[in-house]
Amino acid sequence: QVQLVESGGGLVQAGGSLRLSCAEAGRADNGYAMGWYRQASGKEREFVAAISWDGGHTYYDNSVKGRFTISRDNDKNAAYLQMNNLKPEDPAVYHCAVGVGGGYYLQLLEGVQNWGKGTLVTVSS
Repeated sequence: QVQLVESGGGLVQAGGSLRLSCAEAGRADNGYAMGWYRQASGKEREFVAAISWDGGHTYYDNSVKGRFTISRDNDKNAAYLQMNNLKPEDPAVYHCAVGVGGGYYLQLLEGVQNWGKGTLVTVSS
């Protein structure tokens, strides 16, 4: 059974930075895309970023492009989301996601095979 555990959330001032981590356990290989979604209070879950199994391709929502960077370390079965210049519209529960359809397909909810429980990011103005 695949398990995804996020960490790194917290409270930060607007303009500040946070680094989220996602630890994956239960898969026998690294041939899957990893990504991040977020869900703000009262809103639907939305795509943030995704990375292909080999790290060669990355995808971002326009709202975070240029501020967030996704990366992965297959030796550690982990993915990361470096978030810089956090804005008042970024607060949400950030969920790690994995899918076998590739990074491009992970931009869609139906491309997600497994979810983590999430880590809360709060931004103060």
